[in-house]
Amino acid sequence: MEDIDVIVVGAGVVGLACARALALVGREVLLVDAEAGIGMGTSSRNSEVIHAGIYYPPGSLKAFHCVRGKAWLYDYCAARGIGHRRCGKLIVATAPEQLAKLAALKDTAAANGVDDLEFLDRAAAVALEPQLRCVGALSSPSSGIVDSHALMLSYQGGLEAAGDGIVVATAAADADAAGAGESLSLRARLLVNCAGLHAQRLAALMEGFPAQHVPPTYFAKGNYFSLAGRAPFSHLIYPVPEQAGLGVHLTIDLGMQARFGPDVQWVDEPEYDVDPSRADAFYDEIRRYWPALRDGALQPAYAGIRPKIQAPGQPPLDFRIIGPETHGVAGVIQLFGIESPGLTGSLSIGATVAGMAAGTGA
Repeated sequence: MEDIDVIVVGAGVVGLACARALALVGREVLLVDAEAGIGMGTSSRNSEVIHAGIYYPPGSLKAFHCVRGKAWLYDYCAARGIGHRRCGKLIVATAPEQLAKLAALKDTAAANGVDDLEFLDRAAAVALEPQLRCVGALSSPSSGIVDSHALMLSYQGGLEAAGDGIVVATAAADADAAGAGESLSLRARLLVNCAGLHAQRLAALMEGFPAQHVPPTYFAKGNYFSLAGRAPFSHLIYPVPEQAGLGVHLTIDLGMQARFGPDVQWVDEPEYDVDPSRADAFYDEIRRYWPALRDGALQPAYAGIRPKIQAPGQPPLDFRIIGPETHGVAGVIQLFGIESPGLTGSLSIGATVAGMAAGTGA
């Protein structure tokens, strides 16, 4: 049994960021993932949006890591030539009764330190996006998009430049929570669980880890549809948010191709087929803010799974990032419920985990 300093389980964008951050502070890191390559789970199946920090309760980890992570991410991408665009976002009210929700979002954003939101009346919003239908909108100029795969490759490069390794197509089948993680016949001083959709299952394998600190797992599938042809929008277009997500929104990629989603479909286990019949509901939702969407323009694209820790119908819960000071087990840091804005906050989350590792003494 060979000893190693740190094992990070999960090579998605957050696992990669955590492994890189740990390597940069001098830790010997091995990153393992059950998939055949990096970023093949949730990290490759999202909107690639850089969020501003508008939606999350003030004082929450989501708010903190989104706002700090956004600033760091723009600087990181600019310094390394990673494709990104600060294209801005419009959050649109399509009925008068939704205007109060926009006002509440603006107040929440301000409490999170996001002070650049501007309320636009109908005329101002339509002047920016002539095909938009709304009664008012919030403009978020610091929202943007990023090439998520290029970002993950950069994180991987940073890890490998520090002399540390990545092993893929290998599951973390067992873990000893009595101060050591175990995988690939290796034993580590510190195990960091960034397994995303499978984080709770991995935690449950850890002999001696207290079950009360492992939250339940719920899977919220989000289906995406792409648009045939170019979209007549240059901003991200979001409706007012719903309870389990941010509504069926329009995002653009760096090639100015549009996609719509995600919706919310609760499933028992992760599965990624997109049912073409779900397009009917998409047309209804999208035409509230883009009435000119033509029949037949939507094509099934892909699906992603949000790793929720709250049941359907319950209010959203915060990220859960816990170390020995919370759960009482030496040598283990657990990350649960890392959904959006995990991509935006990845550098910030990685820095926090590296700081926690230093504090554990492991």
